[in-house]
Amino acid sequence: MGDAVGQMLASAVGIATSPLPLIAVILMLATPKGRGNGVAFTAGWLVSLAVLVTVVVLAGSGGDASGADDEGPASWPLWLKLGLGVLFLLMGVKQWKDRPREGRAAEPPGWMKAIDTFTPGKSAGLAAALAVANPKNLVLAVGGAVSIAASTASTGGKTAAAVLMVLIASLCTLLPLGVYLLGGRKSAKVLGEWKAWMAATTRPS
Repeated sequence: MGDAVGQMLASAVGIATSPLPLIAVILMLATPKGRGNGVAFTAGWLVSLAVLVTVVVLAGSGGDASGADDEGPASWPLWLKLGLGVLFLLMGVKQWKDRPREGRAAEPPGWMKAIDTFTPGKSAGLAAALAVANPKNLVLAVGGAVSIAASTASTGGKTAAAVLMVLIASLCTLLPLGVYLLGGRKSAKVLGEWKAWMAATTRPS
């Protein structure tokens, strides 16, 4: 299991530090329907990420990604990771080219403008989009899941590593929701201040 956890940890932390889901859930929690939408968003994020990771781990493990034969480790996980790395580099170049020019303010994404009108269903849908449709998070999630599938861990170890990956990658939504649910009256004020600051300073990626 240690092998599987060690290889996926960087991907999980990379997803957890993604700004967009953190911004989305904080903005959502500061709305009148914050509790229901925040819970729906977090649940949608967890389920979407769990499904993606599970599918990739099962598919990779079924293909003998660990290379347990006498021929040694399978090479396809390395080639896939290389391809994902190249894709990640291309996305970085595109984001750099699309950055707002000096003196021009970035336009916030449409969902950020309409977040006050969201329903739980829309909140869960946005979470799914940010979790598995966002290119950055998709690359990181697939890369981490492939690392688990390619590890020498047992089936139980891979399962535990996959669960741990989803939980770590979901800290960006679980922590703000926990503050909201457990912080009492102060949490509403804090989240409101965060909402105003983020809406004014955040640039879409």
